[in-house]
Amino acid sequence: MARPAVEPVPGEPAATADLGDERALVVADYHAGIEAGLRYERGVELASNADARRERLLSLLDRTEADSVVVLGDIGHRIGDPKGEEREELEALFDALAARDAPLTLVTGNHDGGVADAFEDRIEATPGDGVRMGNVGFLHGHTWPNREVLGAGTICMGHEHVTVKLQDSVGGGRVEPAWLRGPLRREVFAEHLGVEDDDSERFEWADPELVVFPVFNERSGGTWVNVEGQEFLSPFLPQALESGELYLLDGTRLGDYRSV
Repeated sequence: MARPAVEPVPGEPAATADLGDERALVVADYHAGIEAGLRYERGVELASNADARRERLLSLLDRTEADSVVVLGDIGHRIGDPKGEEREELEALFDALAARDAPLTLVTGNHDGGVADAFEDRIEATPGDGVRMGNVGFLHGHTWPNREVLGAGTICMGHEHVTVKLQDSVGGGRVEPAWLRGPLRREVFAEHLGVEDDDSERFEWADPELVVFPVFNERSGGTWVNVEGQEFLSPFLPQALESGELYLLDGTRLGDYRSV
């Protein structure tokens, strides 16, 4: 049996992606400098977790023996030019990856407006509508994917910070980060692109599986996808998702997100 193009790392909000000529470690929503952001936005005082975040990523890179790193958007927390603690955290991360000869691709997200310009000599930044590498498409998820991404066999995205609320038989509960995976509906993207659904010459389609990543930074909150009243953030979800299975980080299958 062929190995899947994208394999979650057991117990971690990360996966490896087979890009054909190399293997990448993929994470979403790193949100460097989030502590400074929370202090400014909400008056919440938290000690910086920058060193632990960086070491966690580097440990995953060593563990998976990946050749490169792909971040599915929001590598920084500030919307705009990275400054202060956030810039220092990003510089330390990029220095550490350079020391391991592990290039980083940033799939530009809605929080990354100034990161590409600030670090144009350190990272490879993609357009906001994503990029295809091998047979895997990558996007953040705050915009519709481009046609190149839609032609991939697997599409990876972040942005949603997928979280599931679980309750036991006596009313206790807990919140867990989760993976959301499922097939996509071609007609939704065909309508968005303004093409006929059966016009295969103008619209490459490989019946892709969508893999929505859990958030890497546990301090950035999440969308409780199995709680009534919660809405997806992406413009093409949930209408483009034919069905969606939830999995905890340890691999436990919870079932369809609409019935968990």
